[in-house]
Amino acid sequence: MPPVSPKASSTQRTSSFPAHSTNRSVCFLATTFITLVLLLFLLQIETLKSSLSSSSFSWPFFQLHKDESPCHDAAAELNRTRSILRDLVTFLPLRDVRVSESPRSGRGWFMSSMNDTFEDDDDDAQHLYFPSQASNGRLLCLSARDVSDGTKNSYALAWREALPRDAALLPGLTFISDTYYDHGNMWHGISAITPFVSWHQRKQCAAPDRWVLFHRGELRTRMGGWVQAVAEAAIGEVRIEDFKEHGDGPSCFEQAVVFRHEWAMKKTRKRQVYDMIRCKARSRCGVAAEAVGSKAAVRMTLLLRPGSRSFKNESAVIRIFERECEKVDGCTVKVAWSNNMTFCDQVKLMSETDVVASPHGAQLANLLLMDRNSSIMEFYPRGWRERAGAGQYVFRWMADGAGMQHKGSWWDPQGEECQSTDKTPPCIPFYKNRQIGHDEVYFAGWAAKVLADAKEHKLKEASYGGRSPEVGSAPCPCS
Repeated sequence: MPPVSPKASSTQRTSSFPAHSTNRSVCFLATTFITLVLLLFLLQIETLKSSLSSSSFSWPFFQLHKDESPCHDAAAELNRTRSILRDLVTFLPLRDVRVSESPRSGRGWFMSSMNDTFEDDDDDAQHLYFPSQASNGRLLCLSARDVSDGTKNSYALAWREALPRDAALLPGLTFISDTYYDHGNMWHGISAITPFVSWHQRKQCAAPDRWVLFHRGELRTRMGGWVQAVAEAAIGEVRIEDFKEHGDGPSCFEQAVVFRHEWAMKKTRKRQVYDMIRCKARSRCGVAAEAVGSKAAVRMTLLLRPGSRSFKNESAVIRIFERECEKVDGCTVKVAWSNNMTFCDQVKLMSETDVVASPHGAQLANLLLMDRNSSIMEFYPRGWRERAGAGQYVFRWMADGAGMQHKGSWWDPQGEECQSTDKTPPCIPFYKNRQIGHDEVYFAGWAAKVLADAKEHKLKEASYGGRSPEVGSAPCPCS
């Protein structure tokens, strides 16, 4: 007899049993197994019910009443789950004092548990957006009404279906700004709102339903007048939230974008944003291209200020610049004080300025309203060069970002010396409010050089048949 393969042998053994007998055996075993599993499951449930009923602690997911089955009421179970999620919402201090001394490092000290994100290209400022993948689809909620202590204000993330108890849901888009400085000062304020202008333009001109402002985590309910006028010209109506109409509970936002790192925007993108601000401000104030003046004229403005950092002898300084201007064909000089002009007065003045000469101060933020390649001359009191630190160069940086020509600075070498050896206060306040002297010979030579350069640029521009494109009649972005 030939050998039998294992496969054939196995087949023979299996086929030796009747087919109907095998099927009955399998069904019997399966039925027995399922019955045992169900009995064990029901026994466990009854044991758990007894345990829960005899205990003071009750876990909502497992509460089963005598007249209910485990699948009795899905809606009730959903409500119990929602209640648990509400109770799990955790509020954290808006201002993290652990890193408050180094707000520019790491994730920042405002909402410090969250990491910033960039857009697809990284030339814009970092920001936070809610709801997003980074927030796991959760909304941002704030309990933040304190105006003097940011550690008493708090934030949390919550799903829309399970907002914190007594929370108000604020519909639409909210712009949330925190700045290490403030929203009142022209320079600090424009730095804080510029990222929002950029985001507005990138997002098909999406405008916010409200603004929420913080300064070092403390709630603020107003912007400086000039800053708000710029924001409204560039984006639209500014409605600043104070939370007074939403009860005592937290407020959650249907959509929110948060900027807290305004310094991260790259120069190329910042220049585009400044162009948009300039265009929209001129449009808002009715400054037409035809009103700007002769293409070849050189227009100088002395933008002065009263009080601190004013010139000791304004009339002498004015005479120096007027005399040098008279030597340049087509040159005119205007003298203005920033404290007695409306926003639109300032927009019109700077639209008609090729060279601005001004003491260091917030009024120089108006330089972004000038045409590209315009010139800036800046003056400081004694002590600033040695004691004021990097902050004294903010308008040099702003001019560079806006496409202007910063033509240098003059630091007054004369004046009273601070007697303190400490380079921090009291010397900084001492020098900050000093007045500025003048040097007739230096001012005359400096003005002559800057005016000559401006004249050359204007003639070259005229020879090419036009002025800077942002002054023209083309529609502004987001018009």
